[in-house]
This record gives sequence, structure tokens and C-alpha cells, in this order.
Amino acid sequence: MKYLYRIYQLFIAAPVILVATIITAVTVTIGCMLGNGHFWGYYPGRWWGWVIIRVLLLPVKVEGRENLQSGQSYVFVSNHQGAFDIFLIYGFLQRNFKWMMKRQIRNIPLVGLACEASHQIFVDKRGPSKIKETYTKARATLKDGMSLVVFPEGSRSFTGHMGVFRRGAFMLADELQLPVAPLTINGSFNVMPRMRDMHFVNWHPLTLTIHKPIAPVGQGADNIKHLEQESYQVVMSGLVPEYQGYVENPDQ
Repeated sequence: MKYLYRIYQLFIAAPVILVATIITAVTVTIGCMLGNGHFWGYYPGRWWGWVIIRVLLLPVKVEGRENLQSGQSYVFVSNHQGAFDIFLIYGFLQRNFKWMMKRQIRNIPLVGLACEASHQIFVDKRGPSKIKETYTKARATLKDGMSLVVFPEGSRSFTGHMGVFRRGAFMLADELQLPVAPLTINGSFNVMPRMRDMHFVNWHPLTLTIHKPIAPVGQGADNIKHLEQESYQVVMSGLVPEYQGYVENPDQ
């Protein structure tokens, strides 16, 4: 069965994913240039994430969608087990949002152009002025009623376990007094760990758990600490026992 699945990936899934990626990138880029960036920056990507997971025959379970209120902006924070975190959130969260992503993604052909055209937020750490520019753009996006998805670890896990959370997302949530909505992803590391990028996909179920949002408790340093610590504990609590517990990530 393992080798049949690999043959299927090579001759059916891979061509479909390649075509879907090109169509999505071009559609997002042109759509955002011509019209509503909030629409074109999200819905084609949502279709793309859904198609990739479905064509690879990966089972998906979403828990806790009832915890989100219609019309409310959130700062979503998630663990980062692997590349399939992106497809799972895009395809199955069912909330319009912008990504906060590494600036290196801008260099990916077509995909980087689409991300820039759709006003995704690139994190640039090349000096104080670049960092300030990143958070200025994020503040403007959230004030416009949009939600934001952040991987506070900043990089994918090498072990499936969580590293530490960086404070940036929680500082934004504090400044704008927005609730933080923790997400826990299970299965992405089993599907494709980062050590096997661009290799064959392993068949494994994926689960996206949407926890109850954490409301601000005041404003300032104490609230930032509260949001960060509470989010970390909640995300960790949703992991399967195999990946419970902190493990240092040397890439952070």
C-alpha cells in the first residue's frame, strides 16, 4: 500500500498540486491587482489548501469551530509541526485572515508574488526599522477588521514537539485589545517532517483544534505575558501524548 500511494503521488497528486499552485498564484496576483484584496487574498488560497490535502487523500478533523464568533477579528496562534500546517489552516479554518510569514517566502517563484499582491505580512528582522515596518503593517491589517495567523515559534519543529513562543503576536493582540485564538495541529509532522521536505508524503490523519479564544486582561506587560503563557499551555494541551512537552528547537 505504501508504494501504491507513492505511485499515486508521483503520477496523479503531484501534477494536480503543481497546476493548482500555478492557477492559485496567478489568480491571487491578478485578482488583487484588479479588485478586493481581502477576497482574492484568501478564497483562492483556501481552495488551494483544500485541494492539496484532498488530492493526497489525507483525512481531516476540525474541532472547536463553534468557539469562534462571526465578525470578530482574532490573532490566531498555532504550533508549527510542518509544511502541511499551512494547507490545513488555509483549507479548513474557514476564517478570512492574513498570514504573518518569513520574508524569504517572497523569493519563491509565483507564490512570493501572490503573497505580496495579497498583502500578507512578511516578518523582516534585518534591523529595528524593518521590524517596526512589519508591525506597523500588521496593526493596519488588524484594525481593518481582518484576522491574523501567526506561528509564534517562528520555524517548524524538528521533533514534532513545541519550542518557545515569541512575543510579537501577543504584543499586537495587546495593543489592539484583540482576543488570541489558540490552534493545535496534530499529524502534520507525521505527514511530512521538515527533514523530509520535497519527499514523498506519509499518509496520516490531520487534526485542527480551535480552542476557546483568550480575552485580554487589561493592557500592557502583564496582559502580554498572560496571553503568551495561556496560549502556550492551551496549544500544548491539545497535542497528542507523543508530542507533549517542550523540546528546544535550534532553528529558533
